[in-house]
Order: sequence, then C-alpha cells, then structure tokens
Amino acid sequence: KDYKMFPPSVDWDNINWSTRRPQMDFPVQSAICTLEDVDVIKEGKARIAGYAVSGGGRGIERVDISVDGGKTWVEAHRYQKSNVPYISDGPRSDKWAWVLFEATLDVPANAEIVAKAVDSAANVQPEKVEDVWNLRGILNTSWHRIKIQNSSCVGRSKM
Repeated sequence: KDYKMFPPSVDWDNINWSTRRPQMDFPVQSAICTLEDVDVIKEGKARIAGYAVSGGGRGIERVDISVDGGKTWVEAHRYQKSNVPYISDGPRSDKWAWVLFEATLDVPANAEIVAKAVDSAANVQPEKVEDVWNLRGILNTSWHRIKIQNSSCVGRSKM
C-alpha cells in the first residue's frame, strides 16, 4: 500500500484505503547521528551532529539542540559542503538534500539531548510522537531524543 496518513481514530478494522491520497511530501525532520540512546560519555563537552531535511524543496532554516530535554536550546551550525555556510534559500544550497548540523556543547551527567529542525516555511518538528501518531506510524517526525549516561556511574566510556 502507498504511504497514506490516517487520523488516530482509524484502526485495522475500519480502514478505508480509498479515502486518502498517497503521501507525496514529507514534513521537516532531523536526527542525531553521533550519539545513540543510552550511550555512556564523559561529563563535559560533546560533539552532537546529524542531519535535517524537509520536503517540497523547503530549506532548513535552523536546527536547535538541547541538552536538558528541551528546556533550553542552542542553534547548531548547518552545512552541506565543507567550509560553505548553509543558507536555506541561497543559490549554493541544495533544497532537496540533507543539511548536516553540528554543535559542541557542555553535556551534564545523565542528560537528554534533543534535536529539532525548522524549515524555510516555519514548519517545526512536533515535540511528541503522540502529536503525530497514526495507524501505520508514518511521518513520525517528532523531536529526536537521546538519553546518555555519565561514565563516572558506569564502567565504560564513549567519546
């Protein structure tokens, strides 16, 4: 079946595929790629990097990173090519391609690191999966969350 978005009230017993068109666009999304959930790192500075992309040829206006579960935010550096600043509507920026991001931040012990992207049409990733949940789970573009642990509490370290 095509990718089709149904409301939360639809389940496998009452689904009618003919009531929806195929999904031809996708919302803004981002993902952290340098750390994994429950990684163990040393307290202090950590490099947080990943990608962001939006559909419809919309550029990525910014990517925000939080190390406290979304209470405070820092804007990450965005780029597509080394040493070329990324401007979401600039002629040298590819609209249909990933935008890479990175930030080096002080990360406290047992932190929840969060990434969210904003595209050039001011579309923002939703905070929670519950805000976009649907029968097939498609287009879940909620904030990407990574929980990390302090290496002083655990025997191994990653950095």
